[in-house]
Amino acid sequence: MTMKRSKLRLTAVAGVIIGILAAVAPASAHHSFAMFDFSNTVTVTGTVKEFRWTNPHVILLVTAAPKAGEAEQDWTMELTSPGNLTRVGWSRHSLSPGDRIELSFNPLRDGRHGGAFEKATLLDTGQVLTSNLQEAEKPGLK
Repeated sequence: MTMKRSKLRLTAVAGVIIGILAAVAPASAHHSFAMFDFSNTVTVTGTVKEFRWTNPHVILLVTAAPKAGEAEQDWTMELTSPGNLTRVGWSRHSLSPGDRIELSFNPLRDGRHGGAFEKATLLDTGQVLTSNLQEAEKPGLK
């Protein structure tokens, strides 16, 4: 095999590998939302434990009782990306540890304490935070 043909073959193989990697990388960056029960909404009142302003999804940890009179437990909420939340008026300072909130979310299907965030109402101020653009544009919501 000539040197020119060998380089051509190597370039073609490298191009195929790069093409495969380019097609697979975006798909691996996203996950399914099948783990959430979007037909069910749960509301709890609790205290913000941690607010992680990170990509690819913002995470909210809340300590709350699932029902009145039950023991408090830690709940993990998944939100959209910081970029999407910024577009509807959020910042990394929208929630802080110690904030008392009423939280609405779509629960995890497996019964673990967590879910997909819908909205939170800050109990001290009445401010409503949502990640839904249509909801965020309503008066009084952010």
